[in-house]
Amino acid sequence: MDATELRQRLIRNIDEQLTGPEAERQMRPPRYESLFASLSGGTVARQLGAGVDMVPPGKRSCPYHLHHSQEEMFVIIEGRGTLRVAGELLPVRTGDVIFIPAGPEYPHQLINTSDAMLKYMSISTQQKPEICEYPDSGKVQAWAQGVKVVQRPADALDYWDGEP
Repeated sequence: MDATELRQRLIRNIDEQLTGPEAERQMRPPRYESLFASLSGGTVARQLGAGVDMVPPGKRSCPYHLHHSQEEMFVIIEGRGTLRVAGELLPVRTGDVIFIPAGPEYPHQLINTSDAMLKYMSISTQQKPEICEYPDSGKVQAWAQGVKVVQRPADALDYWDGEP
C-alpha cells in the first residue's frame, strides 16, 4: 500500500471535510441547524465514529437525546455554548472536552447560546444495535445493520400483530 492510499484510509482534515461534497446541512427551523461532516466515514475505523458540527448562533444540532449503547465525547473546537444534560444547563467553551456515557442518566444536547459559530467534534463508540430515546418528544429510535425505526412507545404494535 502506498502513502496516498494509507493517508486516505487513516487521516481526515476537519476543514476539508466541512467544505467538501460530503458535508451536509441539517435544518429544522426554527431551532435546529448545523453543517455536519463525517470524519470516520470511509476510514478503517471499526469501533469509533467521528464527525464535526458547525452550529450557528441560537441553534441546536440535534434533539435532546440519550443512547443506550454508545458512549460519546465532544470536543469544543471553537466558540461557546451550553450543554443541556441531565436536566441542567452547563456552559461550554473552546477547549472543553465533554464525556457522555450510555444510559438514561445523561440525556444531552449542545446549544449555541452565543453570538458566534460553535464548532465541535463528536466521537462515539459504534455499538449496534442501538436504542436512542428523545425525552422532549417521547420518541424512541432503534437501529441495527440495515434497519432503522423511529416511533413512540404508545404506537408500538402488539408482539403477535400480523403473525399467522
